[in-house]
Amino acid sequence: MIKQVLKEIELHKDLKRAKLLARFFKTGKGQYGEGDEFFGLTVPLSRKIALQYKDLSLRDTAALLKNKVHEVRLVGVLVLVHKYKIGNLKEKNSIANFYLKNTRYINNWDLVDLSAPRILGDYLFYKNDKNILLKLAKSKNLWKERIAIISTLAFIFHDDLNWTFKIAKIFLSHGHDLIHKATGWMLREAGKKDTQALRKFLDINISKMPRTMLRYAIERFPEKLRLQYLKK
Repeated sequence: MIKQVLKEIELHKDLKRAKLLARFFKTGKGQYGEGDEFFGLTVPLSRKIALQYKDLSLRDTAALLKNKVHEVRLVGVLVLVHKYKIGNLKEKNSIANFYLKNTRYINNWDLVDLSAPRILGDYLFYKNDKNILLKLAKSKNLWKERIAIISTLAFIFHDDLNWTFKIAKIFLSHGHDLIHKATGWMLREAGKKDTQALRKFLDINISKMPRTMLRYAIERFPEKLRLQYLKK
């Protein structure tokens, strides 16, 4: 089965687009995506292939995740998302644990964003012990850190904003722009649910908050209020 998936993906290679994606995902030396390789597939096409092979075993899915080509890993991630969505409680538990064991391969922002809330976030929302989020947030690994904050989108969906604010506080002193953007995005989503809760968080922490994080967080504020925060 794995050979069929790889053959299907390779059939849709677009080398011109692959070069554009390599630049977009910062694959140069010293950049966050250093060494990542691309075939040039679009996300909709990757979704279509993942749906076609939705019954792939976890063993074969692991092989996709370990592949050096970005879109192959993307298909693997999307297979996992689908399997989790339709799985029973036992299957969801297995997939969430599989996800945690393979975070090293979920190693670019799109792979994280398309999977973390739908798998780990949903799983942890219903689990009493959510401290895995703190472990990921304090891991000093960029992608695990992003998984931690993006996973809280599932909590926000259920009107639980506490973990978003808790993880965001950890990242106030973070040095990477990808974490600033992700955290600001989640704060903005939390603000859609409770503007006053977001304003309270901002008022307490604004002096320590990276400007990019702040700009993302207040993006939906009325213009007058947004400018007030930018001047603080």
